[in-house]
Amino acid sequence: MARIENHKYTIEEAFRECFYIVPDYQREYVWKDKEVQQLLEDINEQIDTGTTREYFIGTVLVSPIGQKSHYEVIDGQQRLTTFFLLLCALKHMFRGESQWQTVAGLISTSYTDAEGETRTSLKLEPRYENAGEVIGKLVELDADPQAVRAGIQSSGIASFGSLENLISAYGTVYRYLQDNYESPARLKKYWGYLANNVVFIQISTDVSSALKIFETINERGVGLNPMDLLKNLLFTQVQQLQFNQLKDEWKKITKPLEKAKEKPLRFLRYFLMANYVIKNERGDAVVREDEIYDWFKDKGNAALCDYAGKPFEFVRKVIRNVDHYLAFAAGLGNDGKPNLAMDNLKRLTGGAFSLHYVLLLAASGLPKPLFDHFVSQLESFLFYYIFTKTPTKDLERNFSLWSDELRGIVGEADPAMQKNQLNAFINDRFATNMAGKSQELVDALRRFTLYSMQQYRSRYLLAKLTQYVETQFNGSKASVSLELFSKLDIEHILPDTPSAELRDAWNAENPGASYVDYKSRLGNLTLLEKPINIVASNDFYAAKKVEYRKSANYLTRSLVELTHVGQNTSISRINQKLRAFPVWNAKSIEDRHQMLIALALDVWKTSSVAVDR
Repeated sequence: MARIENHKYTIEEAFRECFYIVPDYQREYVWKDKEVQQLLEDINEQIDTGTTREYFIGTVLVSPIGQKSHYEVIDGQQRLTTFFLLLCALKHMFRGESQWQTVAGLISTSYTDAEGETRTSLKLEPRYENAGEVIGKLVELDADPQAVRAGIQSSGIASFGSLENLISAYGTVYRYLQDNYESPARLKKYWGYLANNVVFIQISTDVSSALKIFETINERGVGLNPMDLLKNLLFTQVQQLQFNQLKDEWKKITKPLEKAKEKPLRFLRYFLMANYVIKNERGDAVVREDEIYDWFKDKGNAALCDYAGKPFEFVRKVIRNVDHYLAFAAGLGNDGKPNLAMDNLKRLTGGAFSLHYVLLLAASGLPKPLFDHFVSQLESFLFYYIFTKTPTKDLERNFSLWSDELRGIVGEADPAMQKNQLNAFINDRFATNMAGKSQELVDALRRFTLYSMQQYRSRYLLAKLTQYVETQFNGSKASVSLELFSKLDIEHILPDTPSAELRDAWNAENPGASYVDYKSRLGNLTLLEKPINIVASNDFYAAKKVEYRKSANYLTRSLVELTHVGQNTSISRINQKLRAFPVWNAKSIEDRHQMLIALALDVWKTSSVAVDR
């Protein structure tokens, strides 16, 4: 390792003697109000105690570059950036005071470069996307937070993510000083303590050595999450001249996840379980978020990933998985295009369930027809688990282990063998487990009411049942989007808000049957076009039947009467699973509820893909 130098600096000494550059391969400014406020309050507490002792804020790790006194910041940029913003706020507040010139010199100063030219530079220069422009404009404006924000917006500089964090942090430090050091005398006392008593140790060495020190300091994830640590780990595997290339590749991982508001650690966890054999002392084949970095550092796992030998190939593998992950989250297929099977799955899982991404990532390399078939089978499997409200932990271990099998199927070169293996997987893993939960599902559906699941899942259930009956009625084998059915109104056959007359009639005809209970049961729900629903309103069933006949959906029309067309036709076959109801009472709702449960078992089931002989 190269020579390592260390020096203790006060805040004033550091910004007087050093120019700090935050390279664009480092993580951006991520501190929010909470972290900024905590740093300020920690310093404030020292001042309040009246102590003149030094207040140590930790170490800062830097690497010198060609220019004199210029350093790339490897670790500590969150603190250094916050102190720089604090200096900017103090400079504005010291207008007209002698301290103004001193503070201004710590923010920007002139120096002589190697060519003998005089240059003026900011003492802190972040080089990640647009950050330098934001900091430069903030210094130029030298104003209160409101004016700074307005000035940056009017200049056309984009401010989002970490750039918004910079602007917000400036507002936080400025208001903190206003609230706690309102008089010039108190503000000067604060500056005196900050300048002379707040200290840190600056460790300086070459970039490669600095990155290894950074890894050691943060090897347990102190202050950094596994995504940051993995990024640093990869930078230690490449030459410095490859930093820009690796940085550009890394952005293809982080930027899309950030834009889609997806959690990077959740993605990393699913990525590992989808792509590698997971072994741990628990024997559960699961990687937790706080175990991600330790997993990567394990020698055996490092060999599996080969990020040391082929760092760019590993990063590109992660990028491909990010692309698939975000496509799946958007309801797209493994080709990145709209996909009915994935759309259906998304309507079932919503934003509340995501563990199935482990299986989807593992299966993403299947040919499109096989992938689509797999997704449809996965939808049926997950319906059983979601509607029985099975805890996620019961699935984690299985999904991780099943991913190992799926990767083997994806890698099978013979098309017929691949189909056979996929059929065996679906039968052994999905169908077998569904059979074991069949009675549990029936019991759950018997208890089902409109409010026993999230609204979007209740709508999904009714839409799938309606779609199934419609395709069976038409004898169609073509897939139809659930959107056509999901946008229909959920109709309470027994009105949700009945008249007193209707409620009295119900109570008289159905003694002991609670109106409130029966009106929300699955058997009392159907889908209806909005114009028809408006006309049907809260009327008696006898009056509503006229409107139900007008529905384009056979499941709703069949409430009133079944359509009879020939023998052994698509219509006669679906009629065997349906029945009409001349009257609507408690028994009718119970019978229809049971009928819909039987339909559900037909809708959510597995099937095999055809294998060419």
